[in-house]
Amino acid sequence: MGGVVGRGDSPRHTSPASKLERKMVEAMQQRAQKGTSVKSFNSVIMKFPKIDESLRNCRIIFQQFDEDSNGEIDQQELKHCFQKLDISFTDEEIKDLFQACDIYENMGMKFNEFIVFLCLVYLLNDPLVSEARKRMGLGSLEPTFETLVDSFVFLDKNKDGYVSKNEMIQAINETIGGERSSGRIGMKRFEEMDWDKNGTVTFKEFLFAFTRWVGIDDNEDDDDEEGV
Repeated sequence: MGGVVGRGDSPRHTSPASKLERKMVEAMQQRAQKGTSVKSFNSVIMKFPKIDESLRNCRIIFQQFDEDSNGEIDQQELKHCFQKLDISFTDEEIKDLFQACDIYENMGMKFNEFIVFLCLVYLLNDPLVSEARKRMGLGSLEPTFETLVDSFVFLDKNKDGYVSKNEMIQAINETIGGERSSGRIGMKRFEEMDWDKNGTVTFKEFLFAFTRWVGIDDNEDDDDEEGV
């Protein structure tokens, strides 16, 4: 199911739940009340190629935000783009979104981090964010983002806005029919998601793992350049 998330340059542990994370959890809890169309984790795996293709289409939007074309979006560039799009986010809101997605804390949002940013924008469905989605051209990406939200809701069995180790094992167990290896596979997938090693997975952590599962790497630009 794709590569393992950690490579050695693992991100730092995150701080206690921020205001933005609480918003994400609340949004996911509200979304969970609608249920999910996902019946097994295997059904999500089957969609990997289509999801991969759709997410790579975010590259055009990423390049628009990356004003100096250095392969990363810094906080100032993010602020400039919001201003150009006439989106009324406060400096604090922009900072919170940027820090949430700059998981390696190198002050530059890479392509896979930008995908996570876009999906978080999709999840935070208030009037300002809805307008931002339209202005950023996210209409065609919404079915993919909805699949990602649906997948997380499927994993989050108790609908508390987080995925636990036991919930992940249960999801894998449902997929492969209770085989003896289900616990080991579930543990491995959970470890790939639980970047801060606190025993629970947020939607943001799930998204970062998912980009790796479908084959989108944080340093794929460097790989492309080496192949030229």
